[in-house]
Amino acid sequence: MQANEKLKITGEVSIVLKDKHGNVKDQRDIKNLVVNTGLEFIITRMLDTSKAVMSHMALGAGTTAAAAGQTDLVSMLGAREALDSSTKPAFNKAQYVASFEAGDATGAVTEAAIFNAGVGGDMLCRTVFPVVNKQADDTLAITWTITVQAV
Repeated sequence: MQANEKLKITGEVSIVLKDKHGNVKDQRDIKNLVVNTGLEFIITRMLDTSKAVMSHMALGAGTTAAAAGQTDLVSMLGAREALDSSTKPAFNKAQYVASFEAGDATGAVTEAAIFNAGVGGDMLCRTVFPVVNKQADDTLAITWTITVQAV
């Protein structure tokens, strides 16, 4: 029997935009890119705990394609949002959830990322998607699932 020698890290982002009455205005699922700083973060955490765990999510208006060397969003909308939760829903998955309330990250949202700090820190992954128009009284919930699997 041959041992698994390769790992694949993937992510999927679920976005739900609701109006002030709680009606769903937009909903979609998008793939993401685990960037180089995210891969380095994973390796560092395997060796020690000198880096903080992932704790924040941010939204932006940048449209530059996600690339491995990126370390931040291209055009952030508002401040990074502290995660509502981070869980392990299955044996090979990590899940991060953040809610952007009315007044938070308002505008033409086209990018999102996960970080291990409210300012600075390491970016785990980034995604770019067709515009989600978040009005001032809308809420936007993001569930981000990272999967590590043997290939």
